[in-house]
Amino acid sequence: MPCEVFLTADAARDLDDLYQCIVRHDTPGGAERVLTGIEKALDSLTDSPDRGGYPKELLDLGIRDYREIFFKTYRVIYRVEGDRVYVFLIADGRRDMQALLQRRLMDA
Repeated sequence: MPCEVFLTADAARDLDDLYQCIVRHDTPGGAERVLTGIEKALDSLTDSPDRGGYPKELLDLGIRDYREIFFKTYRVIYRVEGDRVYVFLIADGRRDMQALLQRRLMDA
């Protein structure tokens, strides 16, 4: 049975910020390609939500509630709850992910 994928307000803001950043530093076409790739990755969660691995930063803390998939250097952090997938974070994996995950997931 397919899952429904939901973006949290933070994840939706991440996508918009990411798009704007790429437009400023690259081109609108580059931003569209990245956005399309991330959207395809999100769509893939409808049929295979458990395919993602556990984020290493959270696994080191013994937290197995979240999973992640990648599109290029971009990480999509999500949680599966029954037939629903909640996306909490979409970020460039070259960022300080430990601090970002702590702020976004642990403080929520």
